[in-house]
Amino acid sequence: MRLKNFLITVTDVERAKAFYKDLFGLDAILDNGRNLILTGGLVLQDRSLWEEAIGQNVIAWNNSSALYFEEPDIEAFAEKLSRYEESVSPIRYICPLTEIFPGRRVIRFYDPDGNLIEVGTPWR
Repeated sequence: MRLKNFLITVTDVERAKAFYKDLFGLDAILDNGRNLILTGGLVLQDRSLWEEAIGQNVIAWNNSSALYFEEPDIEAFAEKLSRYEESVSPIRYICPLTEIFPGRRVIRFYDPDGNLIEVGTPWR
């Protein structure tokens, strides 16, 4: 068995698609309108569709999981995030670019739907 994809819920699939394309370079490889698979295995699903499927409400901004990306040039990514914030939409940060221990730097923030994201320098 292997992990194939991971799914997050979003309120606006097109907005989320643009967010993940603009900031992370993820492209759509399968688009069913309310369900979208991006490169890297990320699945964006319309929140209402997921709620119908599981019979429960989604609890956004819950901090129970995070998408994790590695970026060797984290300063350039921090600048890219800043430009995105200035031109497209505000970013809600957990922490700005921070050194969590010597040689290890991260940025933690939310996507527009409250999914937590961490971008860190690669582990040595």
